[in-house]
Amino acid sequence: NCPNGLMYFREEEVKFGRLWVGIWSILCCVSTLFTVLTYLIDMRRFRYPERPIIFLSGCYFMVAVAYAAGFFLEDKVVCIDKFKEDGYKTVAQGTKKEGCTILFMILYFFGMASSIWWVILSLTWFLSAGMKWGHEAIEANSQYFHLAAWAVPAAKTITILAMGQVDGDLLTGVCYVGIFSVDSLRGFVLAPLFVYLFIGTSFLLAGFVSLFRIRTIMKHDGTKTEKLEKLMVRIGVFSVLYTVPATIVIACYFYEQAFPYNFAPMTPDFTVFMIKYLMTMIVGITSGFWIWSGKTLQSWRRFYKRLSNSNQGETTV
Repeated sequence: NCPNGLMYFREEEVKFGRLWVGIWSILCCVSTLFTVLTYLIDMRRFRYPERPIIFLSGCYFMVAVAYAAGFFLEDKVVCIDKFKEDGYKTVAQGTKKEGCTILFMILYFFGMASSIWWVILSLTWFLSAGMKWGHEAIEANSQYFHLAAWAVPAAKTITILAMGQVDGDLLTGVCYVGIFSVDSLRGFVLAPLFVYLFIGTSFLLAGFVSLFRIRTIMKHDGTKTEKLEKLMVRIGVFSVLYTVPATIVIACYFYEQAFPYNFAPMTPDFTVFMIKYLMTMIVGITSGFWIWSGKTLQSWRRFYKRLSNSNQGETTV
């Protein structure tokens, strides 16, 4: 391993970290891929306000792919052979190493885009529940959602590349921003994640207040509320499955900024880093929660039938 990366962590910790991140990233890949494929075989089923969940899953799929690549590539991306004859390696910094830059771009761009899709998801739920917008009205604004979700992370990614603030992360085998620079960590990671989570949670709470109000009116009128209650429970569970890990990730980054890699007098707690990576993947793994239902089984059954019918048609010809 690169010697200057082992200032903090022992070699066995780095090995465990790689394996830990590798296993969770592969699980995240499988879960998110299933969510995206379910959408692709039955697109009409996922309309707004639910559709951002699919884009959220797609973003987490790309994040997990980047982490899985870091696991399989071992030190190839994060280390640079400074003096080959001495076998001396240093941790990659800046944008000189292509593999490092590519993994950073995938990780940062899709990681930030997933946070914005979460904001859009809570916004569309609020518009649907609180403002009584229909599917069509929300869908009419979908180009603005896409513009926000893809343009903002792209601008930030380009800024980081222009500043050369890309660092190798020995614990994962990938590259990210703010590993050696506290200012970059605060400006490009901590602050945006905090803002997105705050805005998203605010929309969500506003939506819940509206749903409770609707439920009270329906009960007062003697209308059945089972369907609405089911929806409220699902939205509630999904929100917890997102906000709790996202809050823990922010807390871990907050802890991390107290230990800049270069000159910290104390060693940071290895467990905090492991929790951060786990919580990052957990959101991707649980994003499939929304589609774990009987409807999904029916969608796949219908898809299988269509496939087998078309195959039979070909053999008879």
